[in-house]
Amino acid sequence: NRFWCVLCLPGYLVGYISHSKPKVELLNCSPVTQAPVAQPAEVEMDFKNISQLLARKMTREAFQKTLGDFENPGCSAGSDKDMSLANSIFDEFKKLEMDPWTDIHDVQLPIPDSQNPNKVQFGSEDFSLTGYLAYSATDRVQGKLVYGNYGRKEDLDIVNKNKVELKGCVLLVRAGKISFAEQVANAADRGASAVLIYPDEADYNYVADTVLYGHVHLGSGDPYTPGFPSFNHTQFPPTRSSGLPEIPAQTITRSVAVKLLQKIGGPEPDETSGFKGGFKQVSYRLGGVENITVEVNNKLVNKEIHNVFGVIKGFDDPDRYIVLGAQRDAWGSGYARATVGTSVLVQLAKAFREMVENDGFRPKRSLVFASWSAGEYGSVGATEWLEGYMASIDKKVFTYISLDGVVMGKGGFMASASPLLYMIHVSPMTIDDPAYPFLAFSGIPSVSFHFIKPNVYTYYGTQLDTMDQLNYETNNQTNEITAIAAQFAGQMALHLVHDHLLSLDVNRYSKTLTKAVAGVYKHIRLLSQVGDLSPSWLNRARGSFQRAASNLYNDIANTNLDDKEACRILNNRIMMVEHSLLSPYVSPVKVPFRHLLFGRGSHTLASIAETTDVDELHTQLALATWNLQGCANAMVGNIWDLDEEI
Repeated sequence: NRFWCVLCLPGYLVGYISHSKPKVELLNCSPVTQAPVAQPAEVEMDFKNISQLLARKMTREAFQKTLGDFENPGCSAGSDKDMSLANSIFDEFKKLEMDPWTDIHDVQLPIPDSQNPNKVQFGSEDFSLTGYLAYSATDRVQGKLVYGNYGRKEDLDIVNKNKVELKGCVLLVRAGKISFAEQVANAADRGASAVLIYPDEADYNYVADTVLYGHVHLGSGDPYTPGFPSFNHTQFPPTRSSGLPEIPAQTITRSVAVKLLQKIGGPEPDETSGFKGGFKQVSYRLGGVENITVEVNNKLVNKEIHNVFGVIKGFDDPDRYIVLGAQRDAWGSGYARATVGTSVLVQLAKAFREMVENDGFRPKRSLVFASWSAGEYGSVGATEWLEGYMASIDKKVFTYISLDGVVMGKGGFMASASPLLYMIHVSPMTIDDPAYPFLAFSGIPSVSFHFIKPNVYTYYGTQLDTMDQLNYETNNQTNEITAIAAQFAGQMALHLVHDHLLSLDVNRYSKTLTKAVAGVYKHIRLLSQVGDLSPSWLNRARGSFQRAASNLYNDIANTNLDDKEACRILNNRIMMVEHSLLSPYVSPVKVPFRHLLFGRGSHTLASIAETTDVDELHTQLALATWNLQGCANAMVGNIWDLDEEI
């Protein structure tokens, strides 16, 4: 199966760029799972030529120019620079005859108040702060300063075990391991009154006064229009996302953090706790002794943001499309964050358009190229688009490929994806992944990938995310590795729009489901007084899913794949899987990430495996069972073929 060939590509490329000058040849990789279904022989020949043609168009020379064209430091969302760059991309798509259009949203974005800066007061010292966390609550609070490592739940458990009170405290945590939003949410759950976040020397190789920027919305999109789009012609009552924090949060520099940690007092954590960072001059005590005051005065401003699109229409199924997207805004320089992804987006659009115009390429399905604004605030532009066209997008978009952060270094590769798109070295998709809203909010199979150094690129959200810094991380091979990243994204897209049958592997969900259901079983066995509560019906629904997947593959094996209409029917069944895993029993306004496996909320199997309230557990278990059974039924296709075994 040619799809698995491209999924084997990153491992080959990682080794290749580590030991030689980049010059990529595609490999013949054997399938990782179930025996594939052969495509017609003449398509194989055409595909090989097209694949090689695409590879030849992704050159270091092309990216040397494109990266220079789109380098745009200080391109904050909704700014004049952002609008200018949006217009440049629109003009490029227009020149390529890609029928460009613009999706406009009016959103509220937090910014620091230059007349009333954010502050920290500790003892006799006052610190006026430059960096900030968007969507922090605004307030002035005082509490005991407590150190909480990375602010994970297990870290806060250690603080409690050391008899340090978290309720009412100002929690100092080091950046890393989890998102800023999760750190603040965990602190709020334990009753903290505010959170301070700093880059520790053990995790970040920064100069002492480097400031951090980020956001603390435990969600995506404009949190003041949760679940619906921020169009200026729609009127909605004032509302707030449930993911907005109720406590103030603020970033501080390393130099400020050292001063706080030197005077924090309190007990020392155990050596095995992992609480000790990289500052040699402090002992990382847990605090709970000295008062500190935090003042956050950010203000909301109304901004008009533009998402820009271009399309290469399919020749057989133009109403089915893959979306490739990249954010173009950034706090600071944003070279790896925004410039690289935008360059890959435009260069791939040029290559695919040239292949259609000049080389006889006829994609069966459409390719949509999207440039998002306000990505730094939590995929605001992308999520607003998904919310605005929810009724149609998730039934027509069969894959989203994120181009954000595709180059962070040299020598390694990492990816996160829906199981339908699983590849080597896949990690779970987190809430701060730009592809996450597509998967967990809209039920679209999604993937993001990154070429990296062995250690993570740590310069997002700072002024250090520059061309020079990325060149250092790639050993001055940024252009070459960007070309390789573009080839990887392009080859994946090529498979998905070229073959008659969609290259999405339904069977890959079986392992994920089995593991999740096993977690529910284990949890219920450990609970006492559960009465007649049993997860057996959930397990039967899992069995229905697996039988439906097996029957789908049998139907594929017995179908003439030259029959376009027959393939379209099969593709419709494949496309139903991800979307049908969105729970129909929760509101997207209150619980936007409705995915049964990868969402957030009481409806997910992960949450059910932790619920101790028996009545709530009973209800959520029943709803999850029918959510999963509904997905199995959707995969079957015809109502007379539905699985009655549950």
